Amino acid sequence: PLFAMKGKKENTLRILDATNNQLPQDRESLFWMNVKAIPSMDKSKLTENTLQLAIISRIKLYYRPAKLALPPDQAAEKLRFRRSANSLTLINPTPYYLTVTELNAGTRVLENALVPPMGESTVKLPSDAGSNITYRTINDYGALTPKMTGVME
Repeated sequence: PLFAMKGKKENTLRILDATNNQLPQDRESLFWMNVKAIPSMDKSKLTENTLQLAIISRIKLYYRPAKLALPPDQAAEKLRFRRSANSLTLINPTPYYLTVTELNAGTRVLENALVPPMGESTVKLPSDAGSNITYRTINDYGALTPKMTGVME
């Protein structure tokens, strides 16, 4: 453990760049932070039946270079879609990670996707899915963007 905490207290973690400034400067970089909270055991209740839950939080940490040309709020509308057999490829030509949610092809609901900058992500596509795409993304503040539309190439 990094530290032990008493109840109703808080602590701060300082995140440092361990890459020696070797991160790409033309796109975002993504790191995952896994935090596990294990409650302490009340020794006075050792003889009683108790339920104790350990909570694991997985948090995305983004590094965003200062001089990216496209504003982040314009990235989601640049997303493109390509159909091939039973899959849909989401193509992201922007320097930002896009978390795509509420993804639909016609009336079919598709799985969510995390599309890397200047990269692609693939989701399963039912054979009876329509060609009109609707989707939302999660913005920098954790809020959903307005519903957007796209067409499969």
